Amino acid sequence: MSDLLRGVRVLESAVLLNGDTLGMLLGDLGADVIKVEAPPAGDYLRDILGQIEPRHSPAHLQANKNKRSIGLDLGSAGGREVLWDLLEVADVFVDGFTAGASDRLGIGYEQQRSRKPDIVYCQYTGFGSVGPYARMPTHGQMMNAGAAAVTLATADDGFVRPAENRELMWGTSIGGDGTAAGAVHAALRVAAALYRRQVTGEGCFLDVSAADAVVAQGWIGAVYGLNYDRITDHTGLKDPGAEPLTGAKYQYYRTSDERFVLFCCIEPKFWERFCRLVGRDDLIDTQLEPGPVDFARDADELRRELQAVFETRTQREWVDMAVRERVPIGPAHQGAACLRDDPQIAARQILVEGHHPSAGPFTYVGEPAIVDKQPYAVRRPAPAFGAHTTEILTEIGYDEPRIADLFTGGVVAGD
Repeated sequence: MSDLLRGVRVLESAVLLNGDTLGMLLGDLGADVIKVEAPPAGDYLRDILGQIEPRHSPAHLQANKNKRSIGLDLGSAGGREVLWDLLEVADVFVDGFTAGASDRLGIGYEQQRSRKPDIVYCQYTGFGSVGPYARMPTHGQMMNAGAAAVTLATADDGFVRPAENRELMWGTSIGGDGTAAGAVHAALRVAAALYRRQVTGEGCFLDVSAADAVVAQGWIGAVYGLNYDRITDHTGLKDPGAEPLTGAKYQYYRTSDERFVLFCCIEPKFWERFCRLVGRDDLIDTQLEPGPVDFARDADELRRELQAVFETRTQREWVDMAVRERVPIGPAHQGAACLRDDPQIAARQILVEGHHPSAGPFTYVGEPAIVDKQPYAVRRPAPAFGAHTTEILTEIGYDEPRIADLFTGGVVAGD
């Protein structure tokens, strides 16, 4: 965990993966993230997608780490009064609900801006807050499906199932999971908005769509698919619908230990270096495509020759050679469990072993960026519902009798 956002306080009003993931990223950057949860149970991400302990799903342990939780009934006048007091000491408000939901509660952007003009308000939803789908509830793959990132076909049994994507550059399917993609773009813009606020004193409204984020991250497939008819020279491009990855020099190969590597020696300098390293000087002059790179598409005979070469060593031996000799050959891991054994993954601290006070040992996904060599650590384990209610209310100046009244009246809940 880095400290780039240390001193920034975030109020997160969200359930499930969109808003939760955005809050997680801000918390990983060092922000004090307060998760505002509705009584009686709060975010039901705790209760779905498997359980390590009751109310402790793996998704909750990951997405709600580095946060505090307050149980607060925003549907009550008393709850909104507490929110306004929290807003006074907040920098960012994360709204993970569909367009108009917070407005109907009386806590939307315009209501917040009237009280705190410099608030950075980020609404992060499946389809954004503008457009005909703005008020549509979304789940999981809906954002990817709406971004044309899921290829489907009707099978012989009449059921619709995922199918192989044969678009040019794989279309938008390379844009990643919508919830995570959108959260990254939202966090980037929250950080930029905080910088602008420091310079100008102005807050802003950020409207982030997970579906848009998939398109943005899969931009190369989108750009080539949308502009294919405008391309006048198709050298180096496969035809849409053609089998992907037919190149012998940019290809997956099986190794002697039944694992895989991705071979990417498409530049002549790398191809020649590889051929000499494996004692196949006879292949050096195999240049099948003109230009600075040669994928050797549809060169099946060469592909078989290379498969035989790669079957002479293990995956680790090939990767070690690639590192030592500086050639582009990387491991093609199959399944998340394989990542535990990769020394590059271990060196980067993207996987971190931790211990949750209720759920026990847990393997977290950390940050993909290392800031000033700071080690990643989970500052706060994912909280139980309302675990910090009293602590947070005390911080904003509420005394014990007032807090007790709020609990008695059902305005707040938790501990």
